[in-house]
Amino acid sequence: MACHLSALAGYVIPFDSLPGSLMVWLIKKDEMPFVNIQDKEALNFQITMVIAAIISLVRLFVIIGFILIWIVGVVDLIFIILATVQVSQGIDYRYPLALRLIN
Repeated sequence: MACHLSALAGYVIPFDSLPGSLMVWLIKKDEMPFVNIQDKEALNFQITMVIAAIISLVRLFVIIGFILIWIVGVVDLIFIILATVQVSQGIDYRYPLALRLIN
């Protein structure tokens, strides 16, 4: 659950959503298989959201970037909350919009 919640740090410090999940994964990946799976999911989703945020920031020169950055932030927050609730109940959660970069 900590790997999903650590992504909320990105709302305090921009683009800081990755280090928390990465640290939890590096420490616990060999000890706990469920944490390994969920942390890879969280990392993949946060990488996807960082890419989407960078694209939105580039699009700020065009008016659509202002809308996109808010949409990315809201989608990120909603999926973080959904994942945290599911994982706290012991249910495996897969983000629907995540690029599967870390296997």
